[in-house]
Amino acid sequence: MNMKKSVLIAVASLAIGFFSTQTMAQTQDTTKKDTAKTTAAPAATSTAAASNDVVGVMATSTNYAPMALAIKSAQLEPTLQAPGPFTIFAPNDVAFSKLPKAQFDALMKDPAKFAPILKYHVVAGKYTKADIIKALGAGKGKADLKTIDGQTLHLSVNDKSNLQIVDAKGAAVLVTSFDTEASNGVIHGVNGIMTP
Repeated sequence: MNMKKSVLIAVASLAIGFFSTQTMAQTQDTTKKDTAKTTAAPAATSTAAASNDVVGVMATSTNYAPMALAIKSAQLEPTLQAPGPFTIFAPNDVAFSKLPKAQFDALMKDPAKFAPILKYHVVAGKYTKADIIKALGAGKGKADLKTIDGQTLHLSVNDKSNLQIVDAKGAAVLVTSFDTEASNGVIHGVNGIMTP
């Protein structure tokens, strides 16, 4: 009986922590606000930027433009412009800036190598912040989500009450922003690039 009470208290603490504005202590990129526009972009931009799907929203965002460019380079636009829904754990511009330029350029030129990395950030289905909290509650502080390639992302709350995702190689990234809505899903920002 005491075990059940402890679990309930832990889950309640997680939910309260997530909803608290002070809880999500962020890294250096938290001072930026996502300025994603959901209106049509000028005709001179790509088709993706002119839409309200996840690719278009990222392309018009100050935080996710490198991710949108990478998706285009890896030839994943048709996949992510489909009805979905999708949940994208999108590396923000700071995450991409941490990649050495030579490595980023090499990946941009090799869609076969870049596509699996990018797909690892895409979950089939729409999971808002509230849905993630519910899944963490049901999983006693842990939740697994399947990517569009069938890989597993392991979500949990770290000791500083930040939502983290641990990739297949054991590296953790933090979720730095939640619930950027798109017509075919939702985008959450992460501070690193995960690898399958």
